[in-house]
Amino acid sequence: MHEHLVALEERMQQLQQAIRQALTQHDPAQTALLRAELKRTQRAWDVLCGPEDAAGDAPPEPAPLTAPEHDWGGQPARDQARQALTLLTVPASPRLLSQVHQAFFSSPLNTARLTTLRRDEERSFRSAPYARPYYVCSALTSDLLSPARALLALSTWPLEQRIVGPLTPRVHFLTSVMRVADAADHLAGDAELPGPIGELLLQCSRNLHGYRPRGPLDLGELRQAAAVELEIHADEDADTRAEAARRARRKLGDVEQNFGNTLRNVSRPSRTA
Repeated sequence: MHEHLVALEERMQQLQQAIRQALTQHDPAQTALLRAELKRTQRAWDVLCGPEDAAGDAPPEPAPLTAPEHDWGGQPARDQARQALTLLTVPASPRLLSQVHQAFFSSPLNTARLTTLRRDEERSFRSAPYARPYYVCSALTSDLLSPARALLALSTWPLEQRIVGPLTPRVHFLTSVMRVADAADHLAGDAELPGPIGELLLQCSRNLHGYRPRGPLDLGELRQAAAVELEIHADEDADTRAEAARRARRKLGDVEQNFGNTLRNVSRPSRTA
């Protein structure tokens, strides 16, 4: 729960700063959009750690429409996905989430369960919006703002973090390498890396330009190689995702901002003959 409180509080600070900037630029439309998002974020924060009487005012959670969420060892699949996504900090495929959870949390994540989890989460959100402190939602494509194929994210992340542009898959890969290396360094310290973590990092290193290991994995060199390439792509990718996020806030409602636009193309104005 702590990491979600931190994420929500950081997002509220970001939104407050963005509101101040929009006010100084005399942009009432953007200010209104940002204020609405700030209220939604505050509501999610209240649900997570607000007083008991406030929690009692929330709409009741609907009964599950599918099989129970509990997966391996009695832990819900959504919690497993949340743990892996929190470690990576970027949208990821069920396969990668399963690999990360197996490596760092010593339990397998049923990828078949993740294929239905996003739909279950959307149904829950539609029935009782923001009744949960977080939702496992969709990454959104930057052009159509539709659900990105097989990429899951967390609703507590800013829209910019959940949008995928042309360069984003590579940026996400490089970011994941750095995050996994950081987590491995923190977990192992001076000891030898556990086998599953070492195997995951070795697999990542094979797709990393400029890294040619001549012996045991060197986490410092691995991070450095990822950081060098990330610097090449990061700014252009961030600009693409920021523009798409602004468009999403203007065009999409709460459900679509979390689970994607499936009804219409909002990428550009329609052309007339």
